[in-house]
Amino acid sequence: MPVLECAVRWARPADTPEMRALLTDGERERYERFRQPQDKARFVTGRFLARTALAEATGLDPRTMRFTTDCPHCGDTHGKPRLPGSSVDFSLSHSGDRVVIVLTEGADVGVDVEQENDRDIDRLAEMVLAAPERTALAAMADRRSGFHRYWTRKEALLKATGHGLAAPMTDIHLSPPGDPAEVIAWTGEAAVSPVRLADLDPGPGYAAAAAVLTDRPLKITELTY
Repeated sequence: MPVLECAVRWARPADTPEMRALLTDGERERYERFRQPQDKARFVTGRFLARTALAEATGLDPRTMRFTTDCPHCGDTHGKPRLPGSSVDFSLSHSGDRVVIVLTEGADVGVDVEQENDRDIDRLAEMVLAAPERTALAAMADRRSGFHRYWTRKEALLKATGHGLAAPMTDIHLSPPGDPAEVIAWTGEAAVSPVRLADLDPGPGYAAAAAVLTDRPLKITELTY
């Protein structure tokens, strides 16, 4: 079976005139609504990264790209950005000083990056992890890293399906951190198959993962802009 190419592009948040010049009027209004400089930088970097990476993949002019955000499940405008008329799907995520985009052609993709922190892992595990995952997490030497690995895999998956956090994460049972990422079981209405998961390399103190709705093996290429 032929591999499916997944292009992963990393960037640090910035906020330059070159980046702002590519924003649409609607995106500029959203940019102006952010109060914190770091939020402005993450937003504009994400849109700039999307346009430049998509221009490289499709040959389109980044200055004329317009994204839609229609939800595939309810039709509202809270869905992930898409490029109408293109077979290239993409997903964006940011956390801390990491911004990432993943692109694939012919399959839906999701990505998530999270900066590890001292959140209440025990409380969140009840909301995020299936029972076998909670058991596995309890035995881990580095529970913080393990939890964030589970979290990013699941959020990437639900971004790929378009459900986001509206679908219960506890319905998904994944392989434990340290093993190759895969879905062991998935119950509930949001479940889809086939799915490929892959852990990414965001650097120390972060966890990241990509999910693609395909049965083809993935070939991941990570570059930093």
